[in-house]
Amino acid sequence: MSETLSPELLSALATAAATDHLLVALDFDGTMSPLVDRAEDARALPGSTAALRELAQIPRTTTALISGRALDSLRLVASPEPETLLIGSHGAETWTGPDGAPLELTESQASILRRATAAVQDVVDAHPGTVLELKPAGVVLHTRTADQGTGKAATAAARDALASLEDLHLSDGKNVLELSVVQADKGRGLQSLRELTNATAVIFAGDDVTDEHAFKTLKAPDVGIKVGEGETAALYRITSPEQLVHVLQELVTFRRAGASA
Repeated sequence: MSETLSPELLSALATAAATDHLLVALDFDGTMSPLVDRAEDARALPGSTAALRELAQIPRTTTALISGRALDSLRLVASPEPETLLIGSHGAETWTGPDGAPLELTESQASILRRATAAVQDVVDAHPGTVLELKPAGVVLHTRTADQGTGKAATAAARDALASLEDLHLSDGKNVLELSVVQADKGRGLQSLRELTNATAVIFAGDDVTDEHAFKTLKAPDVGIKVGEGETAALYRITSPEQLVHVLQELVTFRRAGASA
């Protein structure tokens, strides 16, 4: 198993696993789950699910999912363990336990969101193959199932239609344009989890440009793992969600030894 991972990554995992309190935070789509055309069809690879479940049971180890998905969507496709903390909508939504406060928009934010949703719906209606997704604090334009030219045109049209809306935050992902009335990103979400758990080391893996915010918050002995191609601030890279299974299985072994030391 270990021969599929670089010696440098294995060494970094072993060092982080020896820390006092370890936070293991993972993106979902493209990281635990292969990318699919229909978001509702995504499922984590069984090996990753099993390893994350094992990590959650190890003393002084916290597991978390940090996703662009809304929390309800993330729960549906990921079926997380009760102990796993959740960051949804790129940090706009959080679940840190039953006592956590739900997201509530101001009247101004709700008004902006309604206008943004209507604008994106007009774009989707005019560009076959594109899809609108609603979130509690935002709206998403999906272009994965459109041809490349239509997808680019739809994204440009959406940006033009939304240019006049103030206090609306836009970000690009893989074949998506995300719009939110709450300023949030995965870096802020990861930092909040670090502080909440008093983690002394963090391991974070992600595949999308939106994960770069999280990678940039990491510092030794943290470990950032980029899944797939593309420029990244992460120090380590693996090729696919399938290889992440090996990462997590190795981490289980290292952490069991580190937590019992």
